[in-house]
Amino acid sequence: MAEGGTGRGGGRKEKEDVEVESSLFEGVHKAVVLHDSNIFHQPVTSPGDACLILTRVLYLLIQGETFSQEESTKLFFGVTKLFQSSDVMLRRMVYLVIKELGRNNENVFIVINCLSKDMTSGNEVFQANAIRVLSKIIEVSLLGQMERFIKQAIVDKNAFVASSALVAGQNLFTKAPDIVRRWSNEIQEAVSSKSKMVQYHSLALLHAIKKHDRLSILKIVSSLAKKPPKSPLAHCLLIRYAVQALTTASASADEKSLIEFITSSLRHKSSMVMYEAARALCFLPVQYKANVAPAIAVLQEFLNSPIPSQRFCAVRTLNTIVTAFPLYVTPCTVDLELLINDQNRNIATLAITTLLKTGVESSIDRLMSSISSFMSEIQDELRIVLVDAIETLCFKFPARADLFLEFLSSILREEGGYLYKKTIVDAITHILSRIPNTTEVALEYLCDFIEDCEFSQLSVQVLSLLGDKGPQTKNPSRYIRYIFNRVILEQPRVRAAAVTALAQFASHCSALQVTVRKLLEGCLRDTDDEVRDRAVFYTSMFQRDVEVARTWSDFRISFFSTMTQTLRS
Repeated sequence: MAEGGTGRGGGRKEKEDVEVESSLFEGVHKAVVLHDSNIFHQPVTSPGDACLILTRVLYLLIQGETFSQEESTKLFFGVTKLFQSSDVMLRRMVYLVIKELGRNNENVFIVINCLSKDMTSGNEVFQANAIRVLSKIIEVSLLGQMERFIKQAIVDKNAFVASSALVAGQNLFTKAPDIVRRWSNEIQEAVSSKSKMVQYHSLALLHAIKKHDRLSILKIVSSLAKKPPKSPLAHCLLIRYAVQALTTASASADEKSLIEFITSSLRHKSSMVMYEAARALCFLPVQYKANVAPAIAVLQEFLNSPIPSQRFCAVRTLNTIVTAFPLYVTPCTVDLELLINDQNRNIATLAITTLLKTGVESSIDRLMSSISSFMSEIQDELRIVLVDAIETLCFKFPARADLFLEFLSSILREEGGYLYKKTIVDAITHILSRIPNTTEVALEYLCDFIEDCEFSQLSVQVLSLLGDKGPQTKNPSRYIRYIFNRVILEQPRVRAAAVTALAQFASHCSALQVTVRKLLEGCLRDTDDEVRDRAVFYTSMFQRDVEVARTWSDFRISFFSTMTQTLRS
């Protein structure tokens, strides 16, 4: 019974903890937080209460809340008094808040002394965090006093301290590049550190220092390629730098060794390094095309990986390069077809997109039905990729253009953002431009779309297309109703575009001039100036054409009548 009672009590306690956690930021207001921060000035402050208040301060700052100069200064002074506490969690919160408040604070020099003491203290946690904060708030004029300590920290035996010093170097390089360049020896020594994170940060900082000296970068990359760092992150970084070196003329002498380094990375123990090497070989310039086959073989292995992230990165890379290397990607077709039913819809979408780019006409119907089943479950970013693939496939098989247009029309009526809808409209526009026999069907789909279009810019684009292509169709009068509906129902910008589209029909189709003129005369009383001005311009232009035509007709009748009378006499 006792155990049962304890268990139920524990359950209630867990529930209470969840409620407290969920309501930690509920109803947080700047005024309340500033009032609560007065406890920082008390002789004895509870570390737990202080951490809670500092957490709320950070929450407000992250949410974009602005503090006035007076509020920021008062809060800043209160936080500096917490340096007296030796509580590790509280001190970490103090470092975070000081870093945010001290960026543009005139009184930042007050905490420089406290941070300097922490930076030289025996506590490695305080030392590392103090270095990071100093790099964010210190002025360049005061950096000379701290330079010696940061240089020593770069080669410190503690990996956390050394990594923090290297990160600080990256932050300071934008402020004082000349000072940071003087640390090159220490940074190069840190590259050979036993710590994987120190290797990564030191290589990144070394590249930032040398990036404008191509020969130095090539020398560093070539030397490290012979004995790559053990850190997978540093190894990936080295692969990227090797690719950069290969794209420059200065790498011609070491081209073979760099290619061998990247190719050998395909057999690395870390899947992250293997993928980075495969991706690098796929995106190298054309002259290195022979190295694509082993890279795609690695990506094909990733397609069968039980880890979703590996499957995703592999199929995404294949989808990107399939247009450039269709023959190399074709052997992956079986593996890609297995991914169509993947639980991760993003992977399934990219797999289908890749198959669409490499597929044959007989597989189109099956792929299109698979797409329709989960189109609404994926994000716009991947839907755009899918639309681009369908557009490419339509140009490859123009005989199936009606099927593709019907699919694009159906997804155009579904929910989606502006960029996604614009991609579909652009795809339909490109199809009707390059495949003339689809013009009327495509225009019909676009007319249905603007009947319920929420984006005025797309309505304007479609109306402009209707004005250009509509008069050239067999039955141009069928589009007049859709265009005039926009004059009645839409906002001024769309109404103005509709007036122009109507005028284009009247200009190219003499049989519609009378009808269009009557519709435009109704726009002369529009409440918007631009719509009204366009209607006035086009109606007056058509009226002038009618009068000129009538005058020319009267002149011809009079002329021939006179000539006939003269000849008779």
